[in-house]
Amino acid sequence: MGEWVQVRGPDGGFKAYVARPSGTPKGAVVVVQEIFGVNAVMRGKADWLAREGFLAVAPDLFWRIKPGIDLTDQSEAEWKQALDYMNQLDKNASVKDVAATLAWARNQGVGKAGVMGYCMGGYIAFLAACRTDTDATIAYHGGGIHTALGEASGIKQPVMLHNPLEDSFIPREALDTIRETLKPNPLVTVHEYAGLDHAFTREGGKHYDRAGTQLADSATINFFNEHLA
Repeated sequence: MGEWVQVRGPDGGFKAYVARPSGTPKGAVVVVQEIFGVNAVMRGKADWLAREGFLAVAPDLFWRIKPGIDLTDQSEAEWKQALDYMNQLDKNASVKDVAATLAWARNQGVGKAGVMGYCMGGYIAFLAACRTDTDATIAYHGGGIHTALGEASGIKQPVMLHNPLEDSFIPREALDTIRETLKPNPLVTVHEYAGLDHAFTREGGKHYDRAGTQLADSATINFFNEHLA
């Protein structure tokens, strides 16, 4: 369904996977990867957004380490490799890559452009909400958001967080801190999912939950329809 394009960022060029809707895009969404690279799961998220009428662009944030990383969550070796890449990644540089991708998307004549990230990408999406000109931002189980709450004053446009409460990677105290800290901010909506674990929307993953995914994803599409379309 998609194609690969070259995006020019402040530190150089990198590839991004693009999925285009059949008609005129309602808006654009930058899809921020998990620790496995722009793999089949992330390309599938972009394809889903395209079916919903959005231009979706998933930049390869690992390009400074090694371009084109494409792992799965199906083996211990791949997990080890993916975690190693995550630890090497310069997250601040990644936010600049997201900003460059937003600019690329707007140059396609789409009007508004937002950001949506998963896991590590959820954290980067939150930083993008605080630091870039994204028009609307969504983070699914963003690991590390609780460490960046001091930047929340930079949020100028709507943000939605999808946080499973039984997240095996994000402590419950961190989720409580996120909720309580962001509660007074009228731009931020935090959805919490009792009984669900990390990456509950990752099809094929061991924590995948169909009902939870439908709930979260319908909220996501409604949010982007409201703020980007």
